[in-house]
Amino acid sequence: MKNDVHDLGVLLDAQARLIVIESWEEQRVLETVGMLAVRRNLTWYTWNLIDGMSRLGFGNDPEPANPSECAAEQALAQLRRDALPGLYVFCDLHPFLDSPRVVRLLKMLAMDEAERAPTLILLSHEFKLPAELSRLAARLTLNMPSTEQLRNIVREEAARWSARNNGLKVRTDNRTLEQVVQNLRGLSHAEARRLARNLIVNDGAITQDDLPQLNKARFELLGMQGALSFEQDTARFADVGGLQQFKRWLGERQQAFLDDGLRDAPRGVLLAGVQGSGKSLAARAVAGLWGLPLLRLDFATLYNKYIGETEKNLRQALELADAMQPCVLWIDEIEKGLAEDGSDTGVSRRLLGTLLTWMAERKSRVFLVATANEVQQLPPELIRKGRLDEMFFVDLPDIGVREEILRIHLRQRELDPSQFDLAGLAQACHGFAGAEIEQAVVSAIYSASARQQAVSDAHLQEAISSTSPLSVVMAERLQALRDWAAGRAVMAD
Repeated sequence: MKNDVHDLGVLLDAQARLIVIESWEEQRVLETVGMLAVRRNLTWYTWNLIDGMSRLGFGNDPEPANPSECAAEQALAQLRRDALPGLYVFCDLHPFLDSPRVVRLLKMLAMDEAERAPTLILLSHEFKLPAELSRLAARLTLNMPSTEQLRNIVREEAARWSARNNGLKVRTDNRTLEQVVQNLRGLSHAEARRLARNLIVNDGAITQDDLPQLNKARFELLGMQGALSFEQDTARFADVGGLQQFKRWLGERQQAFLDDGLRDAPRGVLLAGVQGSGKSLAARAVAGLWGLPLLRLDFATLYNKYIGETEKNLRQALELADAMQPCVLWIDEIEKGLAEDGSDTGVSRRLLGTLLTWMAERKSRVFLVATANEVQQLPPELIRKGRLDEMFFVDLPDIGVREEILRIHLRQRELDPSQFDLAGLAQACHGFAGAEIEQAVVSAIYSASARQQAVSDAHLQEAISSTSPLSVVMAERLQALRDWAAGRAVMAD
């Protein structure tokens, strides 16, 4: 609050006569104005359409005539006639900005250069000023709560819950508490307090299971929609077979990314490789491992037939990702959105330029995970070092990883892996991608169910033998992809 009071005071010292504050926290803004009015012994008033003009401040100046007048135009006209010094906070005046008379009155008040002229503060959740007012108005943005303030908000809500429940302590651990604090970043004080209260009130605990719901609620509060979607189901790395090099690389950089004060935070990776090899699952797992929200950018929803709108949609999506920091931004099959096909009239090049500018200039902690099947189609300026930290190639799993993948998918379907010949099955599915192994398990379960039998090695062997993997169907393309990756990418496994 102290910083907000200081910033507002600076605008008053600069004799700004028209100040615009966009905020959902009306009460907090009024408290800020009140604190400044007390410090400077100023008279201050508020106006809204229901109550009209009300005096809430201090000082000995007379009240304006007709203080109960509710109409916006008449309130402004009265203020101009009386020209009394003080602060005048107009709440939710934005619907009246289509009136030429209201706009003219605001302009005349804003141009008043008298030393004791009134100061207008326009307060609403959103303001689109007419062009004739835009250069006359100063804008004030409320300070977002700091990490320490967010931590205190969570502790205050925990203490409040404890006081209402006979002194019981809220159950949590330091790691989860810090993740909650990080995931409240970008929200206002009131929003952060409401979400923290919701986390605690149900069971008196803050656990890892609460994080997905917290991130979803935060996503909805920030008004994210369209091309950017919130992915609630973030896989843990226990559900990803292999990728040991990639896992180790991420583990070394986790703390560096989560450290708010580090200058050279990790920026992102590109996962290239065979279809079905687990790239998308790995992208989800990054968010699960780091305890961060996962946002997915779908290039297909960006496109608009009007010139410039497609790039605007991308800019808005990236701005929303910045607002959601710290987070993981996943762009699946990125080559489909950026590779030129000769018929897009330059849209893909403009999209690429927008994305490259954001990647180079962003200061937010957004970790980009891009996946690509046809990596040869990607423009070289996208994959150079500096824009992305590393490029990993995800190849077909070897026999050890295939055995691990079989174990994971059997366990997920409540089948005991120890009852199967995993070594023999892993040998049988040579050349299979992870997704193909999973589908073989699913097919075996269907087959056994249709025969009213328990799933056995025979069912799995049958499903495996009836599958033609992509490594056979598209052997030439797979080899070309491996040749391209040799010397260019780091092996993920």
